[in-house]
Amino acid sequence: MRATVVGGGIGGPVAALALRKAGIEATVYERYDRTADGSGGALSIAPNGLQALDVVGLADAVRDVGTPMTAMALQSWTGKTLGRFGSEPPQLLVWRYDLYRVLREEAVRRGITVEHGKKLVDAVDHGSHVTAHFADGAEVDSDLLVGADGIRSTVRGIIDPGAPGPRYAGLLGFGARMARTGEPSTDGTMRLVSGKRAFFGYQVHDDGSGGWFANLPHKTPMTSAEARATSAEKWLDVLASAFAPDRTPAARMIAATDPAGLVVTGGLEDVPSVPTWSRGRMVLVGDAAHATSPSSGQGASLAFESGVQLARCLRDLPYDEAFRAYESLRRERVERVIAQAARTNRDKAAGPVGRVLRDVMMPLAFKFVDPARFTWQFEHRIEWDDVLSRA
Repeated sequence: MRATVVGGGIGGPVAALALRKAGIEATVYERYDRTADGSGGALSIAPNGLQALDVVGLADAVRDVGTPMTAMALQSWTGKTLGRFGSEPPQLLVWRYDLYRVLREEAVRRGITVEHGKKLVDAVDHGSHVTAHFADGAEVDSDLLVGADGIRSTVRGIIDPGAPGPRYAGLLGFGARMARTGEPSTDGTMRLVSGKRAFFGYQVHDDGSGGWFANLPHKTPMTSAEARATSAEKWLDVLASAFAPDRTPAARMIAATDPAGLVVTGGLEDVPSVPTWSRGRMVLVGDAAHATSPSSGQGASLAFESGVQLARCLRDLPYDEAFRAYESLRRERVERVIAQAARTNRDKAAGPVGRVLRDVMMPLAFKFVDPARFTWQFEHRIEWDDVLSRA
């Protein structure tokens, strides 16, 4: 059996390696004619994501380019800690371009072909096989087509022309990696600050290097291209003003940021629910099926999980049954994560009254609520060796 994997970002190479492990040959087709080296901000890989990577032998390679996050501390604009939680094993802080590079290199090293400059324009299911049509005129036949092509998935629209598109979260995203922060080490803790006007996250390593991200409330959505049309210097001024009232390192770290190193991601988005994950011989994974906003800290991890779980289902079941089993195993979990991230986004964009209530209630929540409420998503495991049986 052969599979066409559309999308060579983060989820595609992992899905291809998982399919290979399940006995299915996979080729990855990426729309861009270049790699993504040097672009993108920071993201976290949760323990559940690392476990999925471990199934396909990628966890150690990813650990090599990541920094452990032993805990996450929620703070108010005054610097007061409102709550704290960790995970075992720790989460990893990874820069997107490092993650992209290592996943691509490992996939290619293990024999996965990744073709660039292949923009999918259509796919036709013939019953016995599916044909992918690309903008350059190329046609590729395979037994299965896997859409790992992100939040604006072309495959999703082919499977269901009425499928929903992205929803704006009311926040713009920014970040930067810094060789010298000028701040003391956070001892492995990612500090998440609910500022008076915006949200700030940062981690400083023992050698003084580190990074930060910011979520700035903004009523109207902006694409990445629209946001990048404004100069980095201007955005840094805007962010400095937003964090000026806060008694945290935010304003200092922003002031010390080289404009050339500012990552401008544009509007944060999600897709609350995708009604149709598969049709015929075509199926969705990752953000194409379940796009959660970056506030979840689970986007990459969920993509890894789905690629591995899909391969496991295809290993044990005919493709039509496998697609149904895969969706049944995944949908409830991913939509719960998406909903939780949406609530987090609303807290980040809260007005003055909402911020006061949040700062009062958060310590009480950590004192009286089961910690599992904050860490339940970390516990998920894919039992690769367990064989699925036909219904």
